[in-house]
Amino acid sequence: MTEETPGFSESDEPDVPSGATPDDAEPKAAPSPDKGEGAAPAGDAASAGAASAVQNVGLTAQLDQVRMALGERTADLQRLQAEYQNYRRRVERDRVTVKEVAVAGLLTELLPVLDDIGRAREHGELVGGFKSVAESLEVVAAKMGLQQFGKEGEPFDPTIHEALMHSYAPDVTETTCVAILQPGYRIGERTIRPARVAVAEPQPGAQPAKGESPKGGESAAADDKESGGPDEG
Repeated sequence: MTEETPGFSESDEPDVPSGATPDDAEPKAAPSPDKGEGAAPAGDAASAGAASAVQNVGLTAQLDQVRMALGERTADLQRLQAEYQNYRRRVERDRVTVKEVAVAGLLTELLPVLDDIGRAREHGELVGGFKSVAESLEVVAAKMGLQQFGKEGEPFDPTIHEALMHSYAPDVTETTCVAILQPGYRIGERTIRPARVAVAEPQPGAQPAKGESPKGGESAAADDKESGGPDEG
């Protein structure tokens, strides 16, 4: 009969896998690191610095290229914007010109009607409903920029007057419009029809205006000066 050791039984023994030796059950110590394994050599640091410098040079070159491309694109955008502004100004100018030409063409067609209205007014025939219609038409034409010009007694200007009749008059000192045969019309600074007028010029040989010496007197004075003065009696 075997004796059992008190406080110890077979069930308290540690389980050991089958086929394993006692040494396998013990934990193995980690190998100690090599002292020279974690330290970078001095040659590797120099190589890393040189590589970093080369990389910086490459980035600087790329940055210069990007800046140059940006400058070119900015210049292209500025040119495009200037061309667009010029195009807008041309379109606006052409639009205004087309409008003026269209209005001038319409009003030119209405000039004979306005002439008839003017003649009817001179003869006292502009009465009743016809007067109201005529005045409304003149108001509309004025709103569209039509202006009438040409008055008796104003100096003759060949740029805005067309002389249909010519005469001489003793009471004028320059070529003068003495009768308005047909009024002129303009739109702004543009003349669409000159005023057709009768003009009068000073009489040939008429006395000059006060303060001016006659031509004969000037010739006599010049002859006296050349001959040394008038002959003494």
